[in-house]
Amino acid sequence: MKTIEEIRKYLRCGQFEFSYHAFKRAVERKTSESEIREMVESAEIIEDYPDDKYAPSCLLLGFTKSGRPVHMQVTLIETSEGLIKIITMYQPDEEGWINNFSVRR
Repeated sequence: MKTIEEIRKYLRCGQFEFSYHAFKRAVERKTSESEIREMVESAEIIEDYPDDKYAPSCLLLGFTKSGRPVHMQVTLIETSEGLIKIITMYQPDEEGWINNFSVRR
């Protein structure tokens, strides 16, 4: 998987696509593209999945300008220019996470 700076670069430039699941969740939760760009500025990798089912991925935690926490699982799609695929995206709940949504209970 790439570093957080490389992931940010792809997301800032709009070099990303949604999985069907992530797109569906974004619509259900009314998450806008501007919120994705906002959360990316504070995003950190909180979990790494090098042996994920289809390709290495990682879980990001970032916050929108309004302070809304967002978890986003991403993977790199190998193309000539590279592309980040958003596998899933959700607002974490306080029951499942501690340390400001960065560590699973």
